Amino acid sequence: MQDIMFKVDESKCIHCGLCVKDCIAAVLEMDENNTPKASAPQRCIKCQHCLAICPVGAISILGKNPDDSEKIYAQNPDMILNLIKSRRSDRQYKNENLNPEIMNKLKDMLSWVPTGCNVHKLHFSFIDDVEVMNEFRSYVNNKIISALTKKPIKIIIEKFSGYLKFFLKGDDVIFRGAPHMLVVSNAVNAPCSKEDADIALSYFELYAQSLGVGTCWCGFADTCMKVFTELCEYMEIPEGYKPEYVILFGPKAVNYSRTIQPEKSPVVSAKKIGFEKLTAGKTIKRYFWNFFR
Repeated sequence: MQDIMFKVDESKCIHCGLCVKDCIAAVLEMDENNTPKASAPQRCIKCQHCLAICPVGAISILGKNPDDSEKIYAQNPDMILNLIKSRRSDRQYKNENLNPEIMNKLKDMLSWVPTGCNVHKLHFSFIDDVEVMNEFRSYVNNKIISALTKKPIKIIIEKFSGYLKFFLKGDDVIFRGAPHMLVVSNAVNAPCSKEDADIALSYFELYAQSLGVGTCWCGFADTCMKVFTELCEYMEIPEGYKPEYVILFGPKAVNYSRTIQPEKSPVVSAKKIGFEKLTAGKTIKRYFWNFFR
């Protein structure tokens, strides 16, 4: 049985039961003294909700001291919405490294990104030096040219053939001059492998933009990571891990002055009308749409 080091400071505990009620894995219960205890520690998913929800800081778990946690304060929803609205894909960067303090903030933030089933197996591979990025950029661009001309590779032809003349001109089609790159990988047996990576990059991007750092999700680089397997070794991706996606980032060369004005997305609200019994044709169509790709 695993030792989750669940402890209650009885001098602080107010016996409110919030920790027990919020324990999704039903690890906790109240004892005869109306104090929480870990009756099924083997079920713990290490989410630390019990530590987070205790209003008086009476609970520690997994060796974590509640006094070391930050207090939660109210956010400005209008500013958060403005950040979402003003986010842009940046394709113009300064040819310089980010301030080391900002780089460290971006790296440290990643410990807080949520994952499916609270299984934290994500792996983050950074290029945090522009000289390293230039080496990586040059190697990949030369590989693309070779794959399109000397040694054709089908998936590369399908993805990049329309850009050959730009590659031959020396245009940085893939990396857009970005000085930095982040590759998010996940264990092949992670329950939500792709979803975890997408969530992590979404959090990373918004935090980066709040710090004035430009970002751009890069499907081209993602394809290269999967096709040119030596890139995985270069980025120190562990065995048993798959690169899920890539984001470029760095100091912005331009700043946008206002938000765009997108067309409204379709939004519906379900109504209480009962459930339709679908015909075989509709059912097949739904299965196709639900599971295609």
